[in-house]
Amino acid sequence: MMLSVSKLKLSYGRIKALYGIDFTIAEGERVTIIGANGAGKSSTLRAISRLVPAEPGSVMTFNGHDLNKFPPEKVVSQLGISHVPEGRRLFGNLTVLENLKLAAFARKDHAQVARDIERIFDIFPRLDERKHQKSGTMSGGEQQMLAVGRAFVSARKLMLLDEPSMGLAPLLMKRVFEALETINKEGTAILLVEQNARMALQFAHRAYVLEHGEIVREGNCVDMLDDPAIIKAYLGG
Repeated sequence: MMLSVSKLKLSYGRIKALYGIDFTIAEGERVTIIGANGAGKSSTLRAISRLVPAEPGSVMTFNGHDLNKFPPEKVVSQLGISHVPEGRRLFGNLTVLENLKLAAFARKDHAQVARDIERIFDIFPRLDERKHQKSGTMSGGEQQMLAVGRAFVSARKLMLLDEPSMGLAPLLMKRVFEALETINKEGTAILLVEQNARMALQFAHRAYVLEHGEIVREGNCVDMLDDPAIIKAYLGG
């Protein structure tokens, strides 16, 4: 198993965010975590990328490595886990190309970095057209494309995505998810947190349902899309 998470607990001061959740991701898999706002979805991603410390007793392994022993920058450069945060958090005063190059600063395989950047321009032709434009002046959809591209260039084994459809028009949303499917088929596993539960379930292979910091359901996405309880709670049925 590529990523294995067991008994993951996380708190912000006295506020408990996660109560000991378990889940796994296999190599090349697309997995989604769905749930209401405040359920702990973003906290789960932050724990994996080591942006927030998990509580003692939490077990997270990635390709045999203990994630709790890695600082955030080593999670990216040594393990190959990238994180596309909610809100994108680009360097708005830098161009598209500068953002992509900066994302690969820790990599030593410079020729491959150049190829990865060109591949992102193939996947997102709009970024190629805008590569000398400052990212802060681009549309929300273009910025989301760049956020995905930056993650692709920085690390290729597992991509964590936090609300990639937020604020996007339906056509751009569709384009972003098509690109994510392409990236996945080329070998990058994906863990997706997404408020648009229907889109998330249509995209992923497997899903976990998170409620109040606890996983209450897991299964095949095709089955969940037809489940009356999931439809009523998350799909507007």
